[in-house]
Amino acid sequence: MDYTQLLKVELHLHLDCSLSYEVVKKFRPETSYEEYEASFIAPPKCTDLADYISRAISGVELMQTEEQLRLVTLDLFEQLKTDKVIYAEIRFAPLLHTQNGLSAEEVVQIVNEAAIEGIEKTGVKAGIILCTLRHYSEEESIKTVELVERFKGTKVVGFDIAADESGFPIDNHIKAFQFAKEKGINCTAHAGEAKGAESVWETLENFHPKRIGHGVRSAEDEKLLAHLKEKNIHLEVCPTSNVQTHVFDTIHDHSCTKIYDAGVSMSINTDARTISNVSLADEYQTLEKIFGWEKAHFLKCNLEAIQHAFISEEEKEELREVILAAYED
Repeated sequence: MDYTQLLKVELHLHLDCSLSYEVVKKFRPETSYEEYEASFIAPPKCTDLADYISRAISGVELMQTEEQLRLVTLDLFEQLKTDKVIYAEIRFAPLLHTQNGLSAEEVVQIVNEAAIEGIEKTGVKAGIILCTLRHYSEEESIKTVELVERFKGTKVVGFDIAADESGFPIDNHIKAFQFAKEKGINCTAHAGEAKGAESVWETLENFHPKRIGHGVRSAEDEKLLAHLKEKNIHLEVCPTSNVQTHVFDTIHDHSCTKIYDAGVSMSINTDARTISNVSLADEYQTLEKIFGWEKAHFLKCNLEAIQHAFISEEEKEELREVILAAYED
């Protein structure tokens, strides 16, 4: 099937990991495609998650001014439009973009305004998730979640913790997630990627997120799968990325079908469109080819993504109608 024309929803997408060659050339016209490939795109196999994440440094370096942040955001909206994504949640860590003198508040304001512009230009609806990072201090984590609260009512819709879970414990971030809970802030959290099922348990018990970023190693624990299903915790699954970061040796080893068959709420996502050099259409094609997934699997995943999106019930209903109509055709 041609998945390029199928409508899609994406919940797990990193802004600083999704710079196209076109937008990079706007900032550095002398960049050859070979240089872009070497700096921005990860090989099919990285050493580990930390190695994969290192490819984001090039993107972050080109996202330090108002114009850069605006153009990178608008560029991603064009990519989403081409991929037939009708709703996306785009995440980034605002504190990474203050190296040239912008304040974290200014960074969020710029990306928020660019998202509004992108929505108007492309028709792709979107929300923004602000990330703290595993290696951040307690103070940095709290500052990030306070930005989510400050920008309530804008396109900022949630809070996340990202980066290398195996290298850093959760201690510095418990207070930030407590603040989020007190303020009714929607939360997702990366877990069950670089570490196993115990990381997902720990994240659920301490952070209480509604969704888990990746979470694919939950499949190693039947009790955890049952718990996720019972509590309706949504997993944001990113197949290609998981192979690149050595969560699985090959795509054939991926746990997506086991998770799906267990009745756990899940969606399919790209994670990092440039670092993984992948579109959602590519991900769908891969799952069809390797696991025999059909249109019904993707419809279910898209409906689950809508159900767990950080938007109002009214907005969810509108997206549902569009997706259902598209999949009936």
